[in-house]
Amino acid sequence: MLDALITSKTRIKILLKFFLNKDNKSYLRSLEQEFGESSNAIRIELNRFEEAGLLKSHLEGNKKYYQANISHPLFSEIHSIIIKMIGIDKIIENIAQRLKQVDAAYLAGNFAQGLDSRIIDIILVGEEIDGKLINQYIQKAEKLINRKIRYIHIKQSEMNEYFANTPTLLIWTNEK
Repeated sequence: MLDALITSKTRIKILLKFFLNKDNKSYLRSLEQEFGESSNAIRIELNRFEEAGLLKSHLEGNKKYYQANISHPLFSEIHSIIIKMIGIDKIIENIAQRLKQVDAAYLAGNFAQGLDSRIIDIILVGEEIDGKLINQYIQKAEKLINRKIRYIHIKQSEMNEYFANTPTLLIWTNEK
């Protein structure tokens, strides 16, 4: 969907990397390995984003790290577009909001790291979650977004242990 508006694949990858998860940060050579593209193409796009104020950078040793500029007036809008492009809004509508037993939903896997994938990994946190009902909602969401969804269910007491080794991004919480 976004590729109809933005023709640069590198630009789309950078948007996903930095604007899906505001905590993501990376440097040029790391992005080169992740994206499988030339460092020159990536550098050009990073410079454009930084000149526009959408990315900020800082030096750590001899590496220049980039990160989304969350204070930029367009950050929230771009983040929202990325969420809609991936279909996370549909997942939340069809799964988390309808299940009263879910306390929180986290994005994990490639998307939590800002990488595009045909599979969306979700972590559902709650004590007793109806597996049959989740599967029904996931099937509906998969049809809407044309991507596969994998989920795991963990309890509140397992969060610290599980999240210690897994990059995650909170996408929904049931504020009680």
